[in-house]
Amino acid sequence: MNKVKGVIMAGGFGTRMQPLTHSTPKPMVPVMNIPMMEYMLENLIKAGINEIVILLYFLPDVIREYFKDGSRWNVKIEYVLPDADYGTAGAVRQAKEFLNTTFIVVSGDVITDFDLSKIIEFHFKKNSKLTIGLTSVDNPLQFGVVIANSDGKIEKFLEKPSWGEVFSDTINTGIYVIEPEILNYVPVGESFDFAKNLFPLLMKEGIDLMGYTLDGYWRDVGNPDSYREVHKDIFFKRVNIQPKGKKIEFAEGVLYAFGDFKMGENVKIIDTVVIGDGVEIGKNCILSNACIGKGSKVGNDCNIRNSIIWHNVSVGDKVIMDNGVVCNDVKIGNGVKAKAGVVLAEGCDVGQLATFEQDIVVWPNKKIDAASIVKNSIIWGSRFRNTLFENGIISGKTNIELSCDVACKIGEALGSQLPVGSKVLVGRDYSTAARMIKRAFVSGLLATGIVVVDMKTVPLVVLRHAINRDENIVAGAYFKRDLSDPSAVELIPFNEYGLKLDTNSSKAVDKSFFKEEFRRVDYKQIGKIIDNQIIRDEKFYKYSHEIERLIDHKIIRESNIRVVVDLLYGITKDVFPYIMTMLQIDNITLNAHTDEVKLANISHYEKKSLNDISMMVKGLGLDLGILIYPYSQRRVLVDDKGEILSMTLALNAVLDLMNREAKRVGRKMKILLPSWSADLNDNYFENLSIMRGKYTDFGIKQLKEFDMIAKVDGNCAFPQFSLYRDAIFSSLKLMELLAKNSTRLSELGRDMQDFFYKSWSVGCPQLKKGKIMKRFLDEAKKKQYSTIDGIKVWESNTDWIMVMPDPYSEQLNIYIQAINENKGMEIYEHYISLINNWLKES
Repeated sequence: MNKVKGVIMAGGFGTRMQPLTHSTPKPMVPVMNIPMMEYMLENLIKAGINEIVILLYFLPDVIREYFKDGSRWNVKIEYVLPDADYGTAGAVRQAKEFLNTTFIVVSGDVITDFDLSKIIEFHFKKNSKLTIGLTSVDNPLQFGVVIANSDGKIEKFLEKPSWGEVFSDTINTGIYVIEPEILNYVPVGESFDFAKNLFPLLMKEGIDLMGYTLDGYWRDVGNPDSYREVHKDIFFKRVNIQPKGKKIEFAEGVLYAFGDFKMGENVKIIDTVVIGDGVEIGKNCILSNACIGKGSKVGNDCNIRNSIIWHNVSVGDKVIMDNGVVCNDVKIGNGVKAKAGVVLAEGCDVGQLATFEQDIVVWPNKKIDAASIVKNSIIWGSRFRNTLFENGIISGKTNIELSCDVACKIGEALGSQLPVGSKVLVGRDYSTAARMIKRAFVSGLLATGIVVVDMKTVPLVVLRHAINRDENIVAGAYFKRDLSDPSAVELIPFNEYGLKLDTNSSKAVDKSFFKEEFRRVDYKQIGKIIDNQIIRDEKFYKYSHEIERLIDHKIIRESNIRVVVDLLYGITKDVFPYIMTMLQIDNITLNAHTDEVKLANISHYEKKSLNDISMMVKGLGLDLGILIYPYSQRRVLVDDKGEILSMTLALNAVLDLMNREAKRVGRKMKILLPSWSADLNDNYFENLSIMRGKYTDFGIKQLKEFDMIAKVDGNCAFPQFSLYRDAIFSSLKLMELLAKNSTRLSELGRDMQDFFYKSWSVGCPQLKKGKIMKRFLDEAKKKQYSTIDGIKVWESNTDWIMVMPDPYSEQLNIYIQAINENKGMEIYEHYISLINNWLKES
C-alpha cells in the first residue's frame, strides 16, 4: 500500500459538551480514563500509519503535553497551530508542508472501531482524489447527509441539515482520504470547510467524490448524554474497545485496574469497573459499570452505578449515584444522593446529604449547601440546552429557563459579537415578564460597551422597520409573551436588516454564552441607555409615514373600500388605528386594546373573532375583513361575501391579484414561494415569474429583487417595504391592489383549475427520522424526485408528494398535490402505509 499519513482534527471548542469542556479540550475528555483522541490515534496505528499531524486550536498545550512527540506510541507527531479559525479544510491547508503524500483526516472527538485500512484500500482501488467515510446513524442532524450511487460516487451532499432537510440516515463521518493536490483548491488564510465549501467546489470542478461505507461502531461524542452513552456501549461490549489495565475477575464482574490502587473489605464489583492509578475504594461499596479516574477516593458504603468519575475526585461515605458524570477536583460530601442522572463540572463542592433530582447539570466551581434539594440545573434552568436558539428565537419558562441571570448572559453574549459603542435597538410587548427579561438583557449589553436604544412598548414590525432603516443601528432584540404558552417568554434577536440571526451568528452567540467568554469593558466604556420618548415617537412616525409614502391611499379612498379589522388584543392597537386615520380609510376596528387574559387563550378568541368578522362583512355589506394577530406578522382574510379564506385560497387570491397588477403595469413580477407550495396553477399566472426555495438560501440583495415573498397561507412580505412579513403593510397593500385592479377579493383565485392540496403531520421518533427518509429516498429513486428541500416525488406531471422531517417535533410533515381528492388520498394512503411499515421495521 502507498505511504499514507494521518491528520487528527483536535481544535474544536466542545461547545455542545459544556460543561465537561469548560477547561478541557474536547479530544482530551477521558473515556475509560484515557483521552478519547488516544483511541483514534491507535486506530491510525492499526491501519499502518506512523506519521501523524495533529491540528490544534483550543487549549493546545493540554494536547501537546500529553502526546508529546508520539514516541510513546512509536509514531512521529507534528503539531500545527493555526493563528485563527480557518474552518476544517482551512486548518488542514495550514499543515500542507507535512502532507506531501496521500493522507487520511480523522476527528479527535469520536469513538469508533472502524478498520481504517479498508477505506484507504478503497481509495486507491478507485483511484480517487478524495474519499469520504460514510455510516448510518439514528440522528443525522449534526452531520453531513450523503447520497452515493452503487459505485460509491457521491451524488448529493448536505452539511448539517435541519430535520426539514434530511433525506437519508447515511452521514459523513468526518473521515477523509485525500490526495495532496486537493489542498490546492483550499484558499490560504480564509475560513474554508470541507463539507460547506470544498466538496461543492470539487463537484463543480468535475472532480468525483467517492464514498465508502465503513462497518462497525461510530459515535460522535457531542454532548454529555452521548458521553455517557459511549461508556455504556463500551461496558456492554457494543464497541470493540478493551479497557486499559490489569484484568481482575470478581464473582459478578470484572475490574480493570491501571496502576496501584487500594480497596476496602466487602467491595462488590458488578459487570465492568475501570479504575485509574492511585484510586482508593472504601469498604462495603458496590460499583457497577463505573469508571473512576486516577487519584480519586470513594468513601465507605457507597453505591456507584453507570457513572464516570474523573481525576482527583473526593466522594464521601454512603453516597448513591446512578448515571452520573463527575469532572476533575470535585468534592462530594457524605450521604449525597443522585439517583437519576447528574453532571458535576470541575471544582464543585457538594455538601453532605444534598440530593439531586433528575438530570441535573451543575456548572464549574459551584458550592451546594448541605442538605440542599437541587431541583433545577445551576446556571441554566430546569433543562440543559446545547443551543439557545430554536428557529431564530430564544424562549423559555419565565424565571425558570429564561431567568434574569440567563437573560443578562445572553445580552453579554450578543454584545460581545458587536464593536464597542454599537447601537442596539430593543423593544417589548405589554407583558410584565417581557419587561423584566428585557431589562436584564439590556444590562448584559451595557456590560459589553453597547449603546441601547430602548423603544419600550412597541409593535414588533415597527421595531424591525426601525432597525432596517437606521444605518446607525447594528442589531436589535424584541421580547414578548409566547402565545402558545403564557408562562413562557420569547427573546428574538435581529441583525442590521431587521431579520432573525443567521446560523453563523446564532452559533457565535451560543459559543460565547456556553463558554462564558464575554467582553466586559472598562468602566469608562460601559454602554448607556437612550430611551427618550421623542426617539420612540420618531421611529413610530417614520414607520407610519413610509407606509403613507408607499401606499396609494388616495385610490383606496376613491374606491370606497370599507373594511373591518380585528387586532386580536395585540400591541398593534398603538399603530394601526393611527395609520388608518392618517390615510383616511373607511374602517371598523375591533379589539384594539390589550387583554392579557384573552391573549392567554388566543386560539379560542381567534375563532370567535373570525366568526364576528364574517358576520359583520355580510351584515354590513363590507368589502373586506382582516384578522391581524397580536404581533402583527400574520393575518387571515375574509372576503366580501364573508368567506374566511383557507390557506390555499388565500395564496391563490394574492397570486391572482399580483398577476393582474403585473399585467396592468406591463411587466413580469418576481415571486418567491416555499418549495412545498402548490404549483398546479403556475401556468395561470402568466405575468408572474415564480421561484420556489428556502428563504435562507437567498442573500439580502437577491431577496430585494422579488416583488413579493409569500408563505403557503397567503401571508406575505413586500420587499419594497420589508423582507419579513408585516400584516399592517400587506393588508394596506392588498386594499391598494384591489382598488387599482377594480376587483373584489371574492373574485380572485376562483376560476383557476380546482385541485387537491393538503398537508399532514405523521408521528415519527426523532432517532428514526433519518432511517425513514432514507427508505423514502430509495422509493423516490424509482420516479422523478428532488432533494432540494426534504424529498419531493412526482407521481405524474400534476401529482406529487413531499416529505420533510419537522425540525422541532417528533413528526414528519407531508404535503400532497393531486389533480383531485381521490388521487390525492390514494397517494396519501400508499405512502402512509409505507412509512408505517418502515417505522415498524426500524
